Amino acid sequence: MTDAIAYHADVRTGSGHQAYVFDAYGTLFDVHAAVRRHADAVGPDAPALSDLWRVKQLEYTWVTSLMGQYRDFRALTEDALDFCLARFPGVDKGLRADLLDAYRKLDCFAEVPDVLAALRETGARIAILSNGTPAMLDEAVDAAGIGHLIDEIFSVDPLKIYKTAPAAYALVTSSLRISAPDIAFQSSNRWDIAGAKAFGMTCHWINRSGAPNEYADFAPDKVLSSLSGLVEVPA
Repeated sequence: MTDAIAYHADVRTGSGHQAYVFDAYGTLFDVHAAVRRHADAVGPDAPALSDLWRVKQLEYTWVTSLMGQYRDFRALTEDALDFCLARFPGVDKGLRADLLDAYRKLDCFAEVPDVLAALRETGARIAILSNGTPAMLDEAVDAAGIGHLIDEIFSVDPLKIYKTAPAAYALVTSSLRISAPDIAFQSSNRWDIAGAKAFGMTCHWINRSGAPNEYADFAPDKVLSSLSGLVEVPA
């Protein structure tokens, strides 16, 4: 944590949580960083390609889960990119390897290290729960330099089913031996928040883009514009 900013647990978000569990992609790690690094080479379709890559990646997790089938998240990420390269024929397909390599080393959002450090100071456990494979998550955490701030990394890969299956969230409660309401779950994905809320966790939706609300029956406990909202900066 930097010397210039001292963070303290924000009682408004419910200090006293025994664990803070974070989704990885889009919450800790910027999923659009991969295309952004190669934006000049990708060309004018870069923003649309990046958005569609994410949409198809998630769509494939839901479709395969509903079919009772499974391909790991790295494979689905590659499949989604291949679809995007076909959808945008003006983009050089020779960029495929560079884009996939960049996805392995996504930037974390700027506030992540300080927020995780502050939450650790409360004595809470810090964990990741992600659709990513164990290898993908290890690569991302190492590239971001935040491994020393994470106590546990949970991947759905052993389950062979993706979030929002209840079994995914049960990975956390069963391993940490902490009841769902005592776990604060953070995700930028509204569908993920709905899944965790249905499971019984305390949920903070990190709505970075100001997206409209949905899944009204499974409302988050708090809506925040960034992870910084989990802590407060003294004046």
